[in-house]
Amino acid sequence: MPRSARWRGALALLAGALPALAFPAPSLWWFAGFGLVPWLLLVRSAGTGRRAALEGWLGGTGYMLAVHHWLMPSLHVFIVVLAALLGLLWAPWGLLVHRTLAGTVSGPAAARALVVVPCGWLMIELARSWEALGGPWGLLGATQWQVAPALRVASVGGVWLVSFVVVAVNTAVALLFVTAAARTVAAVGLAVCALAVTSTARWAPQPEETGVARIAVVQPGVFAGPHGVTDRLASSERLTGSLAGRDLDLVVWGESSVGVDLARHPDVTARIAALSRRVGADVLVDVDARQTDRAGRTGIFKSAVLVGPEGLTGDRYDKMRLVPFGEYVPARSLLGWATSLGRAAGEDRLRGTRQATMSLPGADGGKGLRIGPLICFESAFPDMSRRLTLDGAQVLVDQSSTSSFQHSWAPEQHASLGALRAAETGRPVVHATLTGVSAVYGPRGARVGSPLGTDTRGAAVFDVPRATGTTLYVRLGDWPLQGAAAVLVVYCAVEAARSPGRRGRAGTAGVRDVAAAGLFVRSGP
Repeated sequence: MPRSARWRGALALLAGALPALAFPAPSLWWFAGFGLVPWLLLVRSAGTGRRAALEGWLGGTGYMLAVHHWLMPSLHVFIVVLAALLGLLWAPWGLLVHRTLAGTVSGPAAARALVVVPCGWLMIELARSWEALGGPWGLLGATQWQVAPALRVASVGGVWLVSFVVVAVNTAVALLFVTAAARTVAAVGLAVCALAVTSTARWAPQPEETGVARIAVVQPGVFAGPHGVTDRLASSERLTGSLAGRDLDLVVWGESSVGVDLARHPDVTARIAALSRRVGADVLVDVDARQTDRAGRTGIFKSAVLVGPEGLTGDRYDKMRLVPFGEYVPARSLLGWATSLGRAAGEDRLRGTRQATMSLPGADGGKGLRIGPLICFESAFPDMSRRLTLDGAQVLVDQSSTSSFQHSWAPEQHASLGALRAAETGRPVVHATLTGVSAVYGPRGARVGSPLGTDTRGAAVFDVPRATGTTLYVRLGDWPLQGAAAVLVVYCAVEAARSPGRRGRAGTAGVRDVAAAGLFVRSGP
């Protein structure tokens, strides 16, 4: 391989990794506006479509490694294999970028690129949002979790629309380095993006706040060793007891806060029920143990279980979307060897079959606050929080634990997702963890109170704003993805129709590139 090709390959890996700086913990959200530009310009300069696809793949591999580097202690070298496999999703995007940006870019071609390139990126995000491919962790739009105008955009089209805008801005910045005609279109494109975001922030329907719910989060801290489970439970009990007299509506414990089946351990249930009576509120715990579900299946479930003053209320939600390798091994007969390389699950956990909402007791024995539970990385899936909102949830509660990645970017990345889910649904989000970061977000995505960091062991009470109203994202769903797919279908059809009229190498390359770009339309879960 020529030395120049090796250097280009290394630059593609590095260029793909750069956008990771916009995610927590660095949280350089502004960097997302131009973090893709070096990668775009590199792919643009590729001599052939094949080279562009290669640099798309290498950049995608760098992106996945950088955003998920904190998985290294669990997966070791296998994370490189996974990143390389998932990076293949960016190979057609590399062809698409090369097709739209290479050579002398005219004004109309630049305008097409401003639409088509972001649409191609959305198809990648759709494809890798499939649970079996790791889920929607590290979507580019999630970098804007603390930017109020971007959160308003999310209320209209979800994180997908934010990603579209971010990639469109990057494409416009890249076009500034191309031709005079392209620079003019790029300037107009940047102005349109700014105007669209500003207008959306003004006219998009906003949730109406209707009082507050007092919700406590219990964060027991890190406990390791053979008695870690029992010590963590004891710490959670002590911290919950300290909340007596705080006029609470709910107490939330983190993921895997209870290590036994409460139905088979009435002594533990009785202790939690006594805490519920003491603090005057139900306690939402998370059971990680061998249990039997309503369908009679027996195995290890992760379950959100509500405990009231009299014991189990009967409300239970079993986690539906499991973490690949962490909670189950995909195709275990083929990939079971991964358990010998890291912390992959030794036994597959069982999945729940449906989402659930839970009603807390209200005044005079009636129904009160209605909560929608999520467990761990389910908060990364926009469709799950949307479903709970449609089912009547007034507060979304995510129980999580990132103790395996305590000193990495993972806790802050996970906590930040709550802001997006809150903005998308117009419902507050409580993100409760065992070891931090625990955080609460209001119905517009703004942080409520101070988070509990990874160095904190304690309990905190939050006045969580309640809200009514429906966001456009809840009403319309994932329309940006559907629109992006339609745009790419039309683009590929037009390019395919034009290709027979072209002669020589350009025509042949056009057919190849259009066919490859069409892979976007067939990608997805």
